[in-house]
Parts: sequence; C-alpha cells; structure tokens
Amino acid sequence: MAVKLRLKRMGAKKRPFYRIVAADSRSPRDGKFIENVGTYNPVLEPAEIKINEEAALRWLTNGAIPTDTVRGLLKKQGILEKFHNQKMTKKESK
Repeated sequence: MAVKLRLKRMGAKKRPFYRIVAADSRSPRDGKFIENVGTYNPVLEPAEIKINEEAALRWLTNGAIPTDTVRGLLKKQGILEKFHNQKMTKKESK
C-alpha cells in the first residue's frame, strides 16, 4: 500500500480549508484516510499552517510520500529539514 501525505479539501464554496492527511494513494482526494496530520487554511492572511510534527516525521520515516503542496508546507514548517537531519544521523551511526 503506497501512502501519501496530501490535502483533503474541507470548508464551504470559495472558502477552502484543508486537512493534511496520510492516505492510501488509491483512495479519492476527499475520501477515506488513515490519519489526520494537520491543517492548512489559505484564506487567512497570513495562511495558517498547523502540523503535528511527531506524526508527520513518523509517516515520512515509514515511507509516506508528500505531494508537492504538502512538501512545501512541511518545508515551511522546518519538518523536512528535521527529517533529513534524522536520516543523516542514522546513516552516520551505521
């Protein structure tokens, strides 16, 4: 099963609100998901991003692939950098 970290659209018409979820890549965009990882609200100025860092890192280490948009959000929050550093320290210790 290929797991992706992606956005699930919520909210009203022309007032989007997104949940960042870990989902099977074959399930529909707004369909079934495995775990809720965070939220993203682009309507607010500046855009509001809340991500459970622990859950996101756990999914990344287990092989989940973030979509381009989620990758940008994770990068903005500094989570991708932590994931990269975590991977490098494991390689050095081997």
